[in-house]
Amino acid sequence: MPTSVAIVAPGNMGVGIGRRLVDNGARVTTSLVGRSAASARRAETAGMQAVEDAALVRSDLLLSIVPPGEAVAFAERMAPHLATATARPAFVDCNAVSPDTAARIAAIVAPTGAAFIDGGIIGAPPQAGGKGPVIYVSGESAARALALRGHGLDVRVVEGGIGAASALKMSYAGITKGLTALGAAMMLGATRAGVAEALYAELAASQPALLPWFTRQIPGMYQKAYRWVAEMEEIAAFLRDDPAAAEMFRGAARLYERLAGDGSGATDETVSLSHFIDQSQIKKAS
Repeated sequence: MPTSVAIVAPGNMGVGIGRRLVDNGARVTTSLVGRSAASARRAETAGMQAVEDAALVRSDLLLSIVPPGEAVAFAERMAPHLATATARPAFVDCNAVSPDTAARIAAIVAPTGAAFIDGGIIGAPPQAGGKGPVIYVSGESAARALALRGHGLDVRVVEGGIGAASALKMSYAGITKGLTALGAAMMLGATRAGVAEALYAELAASQPALLPWFTRQIPGMYQKAYRWVAEMEEIAAFLRDDPAAAEMFRGAARLYERLAGDGSGATDETVSLSHFIDQSQIKKAS
């Protein structure tokens, strides 16, 4: 029998994973509560079936793939349905949250009788012809998520119980998204000081690997910055035993909050960043 998987919500990652599962024989459901018409079209195109919340729990696995600031609320929303389900799915929290937040979500799920799996996604949404992200899972029931391997996903168990997968995600995202924040901050600083072109030239000469990485990562950040605010706060919570490090990520959260602007990602500073990473634009502006 094909695996039945519920995925909430149908954002870029959720839809990408949903499509990969459908293409590999799984039945995938989702919820469109509070979602836009564009989300509905994405879900339909991916072969995901929109159902009511009560029907989401009629699955083998329920994957929570929401912005980190919504992870707890989604678990609270699903708890009553999990509690009354006749055959409960394993609840897999795949969100970028700290181990403490993962434990809080596990505590919400536990009274329902459903198994809880801590998860963390590292990598971009699956694309046709590509491997897609790695989904790390941990906890006593983590092996149940390995069924997704048979439907085209790279799922790996991390030893260490609930919180281990989240800790790995926090550590990795702290490096990649933290580095993106650092690069953006210094590029904006150079722009304000009038030395943007000189910094670009120096990076091109002495950091031939780093500049192309920023060139790829920074433009892609604009539309995601609003979601990264809560993620930076979760990383700060993960680093609570190192106050200086935690403060860095609270600062990164404020930077991403500012860059997100009205949610469109189009701000004066993002325009400046785009000018910085495009050498021809820098020359035109100088």
